[in-house]
Order: sequence, then C-alpha cells, then structure tokens
Amino acid sequence: MSALNRYQKLGATVTAVAFILLIWQIAAWFLPEFLMPDVPIVFARLWQELQQPAFLDGLSGSLGRLGIGYGSALLLGIVFGLVAGVLHFFRAALKSAIIILQSIPSIAWVPLFLILMGFGNAPIIIVIAIGAFFPTALSVMNATEEVQKVHVDAARVMGASRGALLRRVYLPAVTPQLITGAQLAFGNAWRALISAEMIVGFGAGLGRSLAYSGEIADMTGVMTNILVIAILASLIDQVLLEGLKRRVLRYQYL
Repeated sequence: MSALNRYQKLGATVTAVAFILLIWQIAAWFLPEFLMPDVPIVFARLWQELQQPAFLDGLSGSLGRLGIGYGSALLLGIVFGLVAGVLHFFRAALKSAIIILQSIPSIAWVPLFLILMGFGNAPIIIVIAIGAFFPTALSVMNATEEVQKVHVDAARVMGASRGALLRRVYLPAVTPQLITGAQLAFGNAWRALISAEMIVGFGAGLGRSLAYSGEIADMTGVMTNILVIAILASLIDQVLLEGLKRRVLRYQYL
C-alpha cells in the first residue's frame, strides 16, 4: 500500500475517533454528570485505573481467556476447513452444521456451559471458541472450494497424498481468505468474551468490571470500561491482525 493510502487510512481513523468523542461530549453537556460523564473525566479515571493492580489483573485475565479461546478456534477452524477441502461429504456435513449452529448467538451457550462446568474460566473460553470457530471454518471451506481443480489433479498425478495436498495445495491457496476470516472471528470472539464475563461474573475481567460498575450505578466506571474495551479491540484488530495480514499477504500491497 502506498504512503498516501496509509495516511488516508490514518486520517480516516482519527476523524472517526474524533467524531465519536465529540458526540459523547455533546451528550455529556446536555445530561447530568451521573448519567453521562465528560470525556476528560473518563480519561482521568482510566489513567487512575491503569495504575491499580486489580484493574491490570482484570485486563490480563480477559486477554488470557481471549488468547486461549480465539487461538483454539483458529486452529480447529483451519483443521476442519482444510479436511473439508479433500473430503467432500465431510464438507457438506460440516457446512450444514455450521449454518444451523451459527444462527445461535454465542452468549446463548453461556447458561448451558455454566451448568455443565460451573463458575470458572472454562465456560467463558468455550463460548469464545464457539463464536470464533464458525467464521474461521467457513472462510477456509469457501476458499478450498475455489482451489483450481487443475492444481489438485497435477498434485495427485505427481503422487501427492491427502496430507501433502493439504499442506502444498490447499493451505497456501486458502491463506488470504483465512486471514480475513480470522479478523471476522476476532470480532465474534471479543464480543463473546465481554458478554460471557458479564453473565458468568467469575473472577477479574473487563466484562465483570463493566457489569459491576453498572450494578453500583457508577457511570464513570461504565464509560471507562467501555473505552478500554473499544481501545483494546481496535489495537488488536487494526495493529496486530492487520499487521499480520500485511506480512502474510505483502505481495497484494505492493
């Protein structure tokens, strides 16, 4: 991508952030402070919270659950998606199952796993993995369907096994869509994390902190947590995942 386009994207991001903060501040001017705190007050509260060990423990707890759940979903999605590329019956069955199950919001699984596993990290992690698995597996499966048959036939003529087909033909071909699917999966995983933490109410975490602030009518705390959630999600998606995308697909940005 050219330097001009990078600057344009940065400018668009700055404009969007400024617009959101402006709308927030305008609302704060017209509403009582206990309903909508000013932007500077929330940023000051955020600075204070970042110096508190309990708040940092909550951040690390949420990111740890996200890493395990999201990472597991990516791994399973890639494996299932690639296997579906060489086993057509499995592809049809898996796609049908995904179409049925992805219509269920991730958060709807929380009561089930809470009853089965009790309070703890496990139900939250599984809900995160469920939310991220479907877009990952679907993106890989859709990409395998677009792999040119001539490439597959040529590999088979050369004696490639199914395992070799997965590694040498399908995996390189599905990588672009996999990266895009991983970004979509992250959005699902992040929303599932926050929602599950709010409902489960176990241990320290961003979702639990947000829910607690709401329970005690601490609107400054509520807005502080919402701000942290938005900032972290943007950093992970636009810096980490987008940076990985550029590295893997650098030839598309020349």
